[in-house]
Amino acid sequence: MAENKGYPEHMVFGLDIGTRSLVGSVGYMDKGKFNVVAHYVKEHETRAMLDGQIHDIGKVGESISMVKRELERQLNRKLNDVCIAAAGRVLKTVTVHVETEHSDSEPVNDEEIYSLDLLGIEKAYEIMKNDFPEVSFYCVGYTAVKYFMNDYIINNLEGHKAKKIGADILATFLPYEVVEGLYSSVDIAGLNVASLTLEPIAAINVAIPEQYRLLNIALVDVGAGTSDICITKDGSIIAYGMIPHAGDEITENIVHKCLVDFQTAEKIKRASLLKKQISYKDIMGLVQKTSAEEVRKMYKDTVDSTTKEIAAKIKELNGGKSVSAVFVVGGGGKVFGFTQSLADALKLPKERVALRGEEVLGDVSFLMEGVKKDPLLVTPIGICINYYNQKNNFIVITVNDKRIKLYDNDKLTVVDGLMQAGVPNADLFPKRGRELTFTYNGETKIIRGEFGDGAIITVNEKEANINTRIDKNDKINITASVKGPDASYTIERLSDYNHKLKFTVNDKPVECPRMALANGKLVTGSYSIKEGDNISIPDYYMLSQLMQFMDINTENKDIYINGHISAEDEPVYSEFKITVREKEVNFEDLDYDESYVSKAERDAIAAKKALEAKLKAKAEEKAAKTVINVIINGTKVTLDKKKTYLFVDVMDVYAFDTSVAKGTDLITKINGERCDFSSEIKDGDVLELYWE
Repeated sequence: MAENKGYPEHMVFGLDIGTRSLVGSVGYMDKGKFNVVAHYVKEHETRAMLDGQIHDIGKVGESISMVKRELERQLNRKLNDVCIAAAGRVLKTVTVHVETEHSDSEPVNDEEIYSLDLLGIEKAYEIMKNDFPEVSFYCVGYTAVKYFMNDYIINNLEGHKAKKIGADILATFLPYEVVEGLYSSVDIAGLNVASLTLEPIAAINVAIPEQYRLLNIALVDVGAGTSDICITKDGSIIAYGMIPHAGDEITENIVHKCLVDFQTAEKIKRASLLKKQISYKDIMGLVQKTSAEEVRKMYKDTVDSTTKEIAAKIKELNGGKSVSAVFVVGGGGKVFGFTQSLADALKLPKERVALRGEEVLGDVSFLMEGVKKDPLLVTPIGICINYYNQKNNFIVITVNDKRIKLYDNDKLTVVDGLMQAGVPNADLFPKRGRELTFTYNGETKIIRGEFGDGAIITVNEKEANINTRIDKNDKINITASVKGPDASYTIERLSDYNHKLKFTVNDKPVECPRMALANGKLVTGSYSIKEGDNISIPDYYMLSQLMQFMDINTENKDIYINGHISAEDEPVYSEFKITVREKEVNFEDLDYDESYVSKAERDAIAAKKALEAKLKAKAEEKAAKTVINVIINGTKVTLDKKKTYLFVDVMDVYAFDTSVAKGTDLITKINGERCDFSSEIKDGDVLELYWE
């Protein structure tokens, strides 16, 4: 037994619980260098683990106990705590698209972008719950792959004005049962979990120096059954992924082509990297000889297909584009041509795809004999080193007195704790009151409600917000946000209502206020618009309304609009010219002796005759009014004020805004035929009115 009196009292026990084997290392950090003082590898005796997940907790617990005992024998001391990692292959990644309406009168701010991100994570959580209803999940990382403004891709939403904003969010989850399975197996071995991280994180601790993590880099851990992938950018891991192809498929290729068992094929694969000529026994017991070059040809197609899948997954996780460089760890990546093939698939220079092995273990010393520095050691040593970072572990916090286990990804904020606690995204941000929807001059108009107060958040009884950083044992309290007042709107706030109509009457300019109708009834500017109201503000006056507004008595008067004599029920639009004159009397139709009647008397007689004629005409008109129904732009309307009707009469009962030109020509049609406003209409006619 090696002398270990010089070892420090506290040392770290790191355990890599793999699908095929367990790798245990014990060591300590000294002046930035990690020293390994004990190391042991044990293969599983049964298939207690599949694809990185524990299936037989008892068997795995027994195997951990054996590793623990062997390391204790090497150290001559008892081990109580262990650092472990969850396999990257058990991580589940979901990509979702979310979008929300936005007021195009205000620029997008960072809080709205953050809310959009959280909507994506919330949606991803819901997908995981629906796909795996019996499983709980931890969110261990997320990134916004793309942002959208009015359905177009944009790099940064902040400061832009948009009617709609959206995002593609990639979120990664770790099943709760995986974590609990690891804890239970370790407990069987009589050990406490000192830290639990993720295998890709552990590998990065060794394979990618911290100063490189600002770059957009991929780490690929090529194991036996799967190739685990993670992407770094701006100092953080932004995405995880996995493909179910790795070293074993290459070995199986050799099994079939050389007719050997799996273990012999593994030896042939390794020999193809070291020797020129290879000898082996096939399943018939015959000794065969082949060259390393021939063996490499056997598995070249498998290497190419595997690297193409890895490259495709890297691009998917990285928002559809390649990364700047790739570091490869794990035994499966050591086969001939693997890094070159991956570089080709990613269209990167071969120097930018590198196998990380002995050279990345430069700051690791093995204080025992018989251990060779190898890519296989990157993950277990990384698990040990991660302990000293005290990040990327599971921690416990409290949210409204509820204890929550949370994965600390080195950038935890309040919102991460709230999401894991199941606090809805809607309770974090100010809520708008109910919106108001109504029809205005034929178009739908939506008025948004006002924002209420945001959530009240404290961390350890100090005022905080959703971006406040948190650490283990922190106590978060939240009072949910409240809804603001419902939307309200009055007629006078509509811009058209405040634009007066201008006429010329008897050569004098006249300004008239706009009239407003709610559901066909005249209302004032203070009218509070209700949900579903049909509001119209005509851009004309009826002639009779204009005369009434100006207090002009039209009795015995002829009225001209733009030079043509008009009826009182004719519309008058802004800038129209109106002339009011005394009605002319034809004295030849009057029965009197001119020699005995003065000029004043003749005028009185004429006025009386004109009045009688007008009263008679009015009586006849009243007795002869007709009712007709017509269809205009698909809407049925009824006219019942006159004996005969012109196209323009429809404007009394059908709202159509002609004040703002929405085309070059205003088209009027009766039963498909072009007409004008003075064309006569009849019962059952189909009318069309639109801008072209």
